[in-house]
Amino acid sequence: MKPKNTTEKTTLHPRNPHRFRYDFEQLFVSCPELKPFVARNEHGIETIDFSDPEAVKMLNKALLIANYEIQNWDIPKNYLCPPIPGRADYIHYLADLLANSNNEIIPEGETVVGLDIGIGANCIYPIIGNSTYGWSFVGTDIDENAIQNCKKIISENPKLMDAICLQLQTNSRFIFKNIILTEDRFTFIICNPPFHASQDEATKSALRKVNTLENTKAIKPILNFGGQTTELWCDGGELGFITQMIFESAKYPLQCFWFTTLVSKKDNLSSIYKTLNKVSPVQIKTIEMAQGQKTSRFVAWTFLSESQQKNWKF
Repeated sequence: MKPKNTTEKTTLHPRNPHRFRYDFEQLFVSCPELKPFVARNEHGIETIDFSDPEAVKMLNKALLIANYEIQNWDIPKNYLCPPIPGRADYIHYLADLLANSNNEIIPEGETVVGLDIGIGANCIYPIIGNSTYGWSFVGTDIDENAIQNCKKIISENPKLMDAICLQLQTNSRFIFKNIILTEDRFTFIICNPPFHASQDEATKSALRKVNTLENTKAIKPILNFGGQTTELWCDGGELGFITQMIFESAKYPLQCFWFTTLVSKKDNLSSIYKTLNKVSPVQIKTIEMAQGQKTSRFVAWTFLSESQQKNWKF
C-alpha cells in the first residue's frame, strides 16, 4: 500500500510548503529527471539517497519548479546545494520579523529589497523570497563563478530578471564595503555565513555527515550538499565572519532596517551578543528555527529608532 503524504513536519514554519512528506508523483510531473533517484527504503517510504549529491540537486530542482515558479535551475559540480525546507524557513521567519514592524502585516512586493550576502551559485534565498512575497534582491558573492551561475539561472527564468541584481564583492576583506552605496536602502540583509574556520575542519565535518547518512566509515568525503572553499570556511569561521559583519553594519545604520544572519553554532551566541553590544543597536532579536532534529536560529539587529522604524517605507 502506498504511504500517504500526511506526516507533518510540525517543527517547520506554518507557511512553509515543505511541512509534509514529499509528493514524489507530483514532483516527477515537474521534473521527470528526478525519477531515477527515488526508491523505497526499508520502511516502504519513497525517498532519495541524501548522500548522493546528484540526487539532492535533482530534488532541489524539482522542488523549485513545483513550488517556486522556476522553469530551469542548475548549479556547477561541487557548489553548495542547500536543503530548501530550511532555507524557506529563514525567509518565512524573516517575513514575520518584518510584519512585527508593519502592523503585523507582511510587507510584499518589489519595494521590499533584501541584500543576500553570499548568494552562492544557487540563488536560493532570492528565488524563494521573490516567489513567495514578491521581494526584490541584490545578491553578492566573492566567487565570480557563483555570480555567473546566478546570472544563468536568472536568464533562464524571465520572472527573476527584474527582481534580482548581482554584485561581485571584489575585496574579500569586506562584506558591505563597495556593496552598500550611499543611495541604497535595504529592508533586510540575509546571510548564511561560512560555517568552518579551515579547509581541514570542513573536510572532517563532511566525513561525519556522510558516515552518518550511510552508516559507514568513509575515508574520502563526498559533500552531499556540495560547497566551494568560500562557501564552507573562512578565517575565524562563522564567529569571525559574523563579528566582521556586525562591525561593518555600524557604518550603515540608516541604510538597512534589519541586519540578519544565520547562526548555526549556538555556542557562538554569547560572543555575538557581546560584539553587538559594542556597536549599540536599538534592538537585537534571536529567532529560533527547527528542521526536524536540527535546531538553528538567526540573529537580527537594527540601528533605527522607534520613530525611524515607524517611518520606514516598505
